Amino acid sequence: MSGVTQNVGQMLKSMVNVRRFDRVLEKVTLVSHAPGRVVCEMKVEEEHANVGGTLHGGLTATIVDDISTLALLCTERGVAGVSANLDITYMSPAKIGEDVVITAYVLRQGKTLAFASVDLTNKATGKLIAQGRHIKYLGSG
Repeated sequence: MSGVTQNVGQMLKSMVNVRRFDRVLEKVTLVSHAPGRVVCEMKVEEEHANVGGTLHGGLTATIVDDISTLALLCTERGVAGVSANLDITYMSPAKIGEDVVITAYVLRQGKTLAFASVDLTNKATGKLIAQGRHIKYLGSG
């Protein structure tokens, strides 16, 4: 594993190791990364499910928030920023036992705002589960 990959992996671990809300992502694993792009995976388990036995929408929103932030940290600027807008479109369920691929990429990064997109897809079928758009305020540049 390269030093950069270890650093991105450590960033993800530090998000979940702090005993705060982000610990709900402890089962998310880093698959790959490139500048402004991160790919992760997770298996939907009972603890991730809603009453219907599918991936909870609130967890989906958290995944979009945190993994898009990780993609921003993989840019040259490396600034996480704060959320200005988070938009999720839910398209199909992910059932307990299914593997989900999470692909986050930075669409544009300016002086004060960054725009990211996150796709959650079923690993076996390639079917889109949800898509999120995240706008982050980066500061005054």
